[in-house]
Amino acid sequence: MSTPHVLVVDDTHVDRHVVAMALMRHNIRVTTVESVMQALMFLDSEHDVNMIVSDYCMPEMTGYDLLMEVKKSPKLAHLPVVIASSDNIPERIKKCLDGGAKDYILKPVKTADMPRILNHI
Repeated sequence: MSTPHVLVVDDTHVDRHVVAMALMRHNIRVTTVESVMQALMFLDSEHDVNMIVSDYCMPEMTGYDLLMEVKKSPKLAHLPVVIASSDNIPERIKKCLDGGAKDYILKPVKTADMPRILNHI
């Protein structure tokens, strides 16, 4: 099997870096982008992504919006999406999970969260 490839989507540089570094410590290939639009453009041109880890709160479009775009695309619907957010809002968590997210992780993402995230690849 080739090295798994995860797309990390977050508008905050530090959060993108923390998640990317944690994933790379597990020999995961990581691509980072800072918006949903960049993620969708990347996914449109790149076909070897195995999972998406996305922030929820971003300008213009949210992680939930990305989740909905992924799930309605026949080409992308199979991709597991994990939402990460600093907001522990039960209604938001339920909405994301009901919408097809594999998990909802509270930020800051920690090393201890990695097995839980990697379980979805």
